[in-house]
Amino acid sequence: MGRLDTLREFLRLKNAVLGLIIISIPLAMAIAPEFLSPYDPWEKIGYPFTEPNNQFRLGTNDIGQDLLSELIYGARISMMVGILAAASTVIIGVTIGLISGFAGGLIDEFLTSVTDVVLLLPGLPLMIVLAALLGQGYQNMIFVMSITSWPGVARMVRSQVISIKEQTYVEAAKAIGCSRSWIMLRYVLPQVTPLALANIILRVGGAMVAESSLSYLGLGDPIQKSWGGILFWAQRTGAFSYGAWWWILPPGIMISLSVLGFTQIGFAVENLVNPKLRGRR
Repeated sequence: MGRLDTLREFLRLKNAVLGLIIISIPLAMAIAPEFLSPYDPWEKIGYPFTEPNNQFRLGTNDIGQDLLSELIYGARISMMVGILAAASTVIIGVTIGLISGFAGGLIDEFLTSVTDVVLLLPGLPLMIVLAALLGQGYQNMIFVMSITSWPGVARMVRSQVISIKEQTYVEAAKAIGCSRSWIMLRYVLPQVTPLALANIILRVGGAMVAESSLSYLGLGDPIQKSWGGILFWAQRTGAFSYGAWWWILPPGIMISLSVLGFTQIGFAVENLVNPKLRGRR
C-alpha cells in the first residue's frame, strides 16, 4: 500500500476525522499564537478578576492579564511537552524492547528485570519526586516523564520482536552472514515502527495530563505559559475560592479536548497497523 493509499484509508476512519477536527483547534493555537492572541499574555491590561465580557472574552486573572491570550499561548508549551515526552518515551521503550527481544539470553533477562522493576514503581509519585529533585523546567519534566513511562512500550515491542525474529526472512539473513545489528535495523525495526508511531500518538494525551499535573503542583516553569501553569496560578492566587470559573474551566476543557483528539487519532493509526481492531472500535 502506497503512502497516498494509506492516507486515504486513514481519512476514511471516523476516529481519524474526529480526532483531526478536535485537535485542529489546540494545534492552531500552538503553531500561531501570535496571530490568534488578542493581547500580549504577559501584559497587564485590565482590572483583576474581570469576568468575561466583550473586551476580555475569557476575563482576566488576578493581575489583569487576558486569560484568552494566556490560554492560546499556553497551548504551545503544553502540546510541545506532550509530544516530546511521548516521543522520548517510545524511543526509549522501542530501543530496550528491540535489544531485549532480539538478543535473548542474559541480556534479555537483565533488561526484562529492569523493565519489570520500573513498571512496578508508582508513576505519578515517582515523577513528582524526580521533578522536585531536578528542579523546575520543562526539559526536566520531559526527561522525568520519559524515564518513568517507557516499560509498557518496551514489553510490547519485545513480544513483537520475539515473533518477528523467528520469521523465515530473518533466518535467511542470518544464514547469509548479515550482522545482528544490520538485521535489527533493516528487517526487525521497520516491522515495529508503525506500532511505535501509534504509541507516540496515543501517549501524547497522557503526557499532557502529566505535564498539567506537575505544573499544577508548581514543578513547571513559572515564567512560561502552559495550561497546567494557568491552573497553578489560579490555585495559588485564590481563583477557586473566589469563584473565578473563567480562569479554571477553559484550560481544563482544552486539556480534555486535546487528550480526546490524540486518543482518537491513535486509535485510527492502530486500526491501520492492525486491521483486526477495526471491528472492535
